[in-house]
Amino acid sequence: MPGVIVDCAVYREGRRHECAADFSHALDAARAEGHSFLWLGMYEPTQHEFDQVSSEFGLHPLAVEDALNAHQRPKLEVYDDSLFVVLKPITYDVTADTVTASELMVFVGDSFVVTVRHGTASPLAQVRRRLEHHPEILRHGPGAVLYAISDAVVDHYIEVAGELQLDLEELEAEVFAPIRRETRHTAARIYTFKREIMEFRRATVPLAEPMARLQSPGVPFVHDQARPFFRDVGDHLTRANESVEGLDRLLSDVLSAHLAQMGVRQNDDMRKISAWAALAAVPTLIAGIYGMNFREMPELHWSLGYPTILLVMALIEVSLYRLFKRRGWL
Repeated sequence: MPGVIVDCAVYREGRRHECAADFSHALDAARAEGHSFLWLGMYEPTQHEFDQVSSEFGLHPLAVEDALNAHQRPKLEVYDDSLFVVLKPITYDVTADTVTASELMVFVGDSFVVTVRHGTASPLAQVRRRLEHHPEILRHGPGAVLYAISDAVVDHYIEVAGELQLDLEELEAEVFAPIRRETRHTAARIYTFKREIMEFRRATVPLAEPMARLQSPGVPFVHDQARPFFRDVGDHLTRANESVEGLDRLLSDVLSAHLAQMGVRQNDDMRKISAWAALAAVPTLIAGIYGMNFREMPELHWSLGYPTILLVMALIEVSLYRLFKRRGWL
């Protein structure tokens, strides 16, 4: 399973030691020492590839099924021999305006941490490097790793929320610009942006309940001294949720304003069309009457009749044009 196992190490007193190929022996040694734990990282394993790991670490079958199938909501499950936590790291492509959610499953048990990653977004490499530079944190065991991973994921939520805020401000400025540029696709852009916000909320909102449980006493494999740290993660998550809810409300307001502007613009267009139709109808009506070829027509034999009718048409047209212009129809 070399391609599936991204990293494997045993941490003794916070110091990294390479993991042997037989991680079952390494896990037994870590448990016997009492101040060590094994951290195994995997990337999109198949059921066959994960069978050995699940049997060696004694992972619950339901948690194993969730870890293999992915497409899970953020959650915390407590089993007899382990904790199972699902996190959803996200990335935001500024150029394409797309939010992409990955999945990160964390098993925490007696002297071990197993992480299973699905998708491209993952803070695990940075978290592992950062923790290895702070062995005093790693000395607190698997609970410290769970805290560090959760903290990295939630802190990135805040960064993404800031990037989304900047892009939304640009979109808002475009909608309310005095001189509108190409706006045929503005509504589609707003709707697409709203779907990205919804994808963001699917990652952040359900995570509030697991973070609240990790702050409370009685959660196995999490030391009581770690609760304040998870409380800090919960506070950051609250900030991220408040930010995304504010973005969603503002985006709905921008969409409503854009649709209202489109309605006003369509009414203006209809008034202009109606005004020009009225201007075209007057000479058409008069010319149509004089084109009916009746013998007895007003001013039919008068030498000034033709220019007089043209003058009447012109006066009516100028009067209508000034009226429509004053009303704002033209």
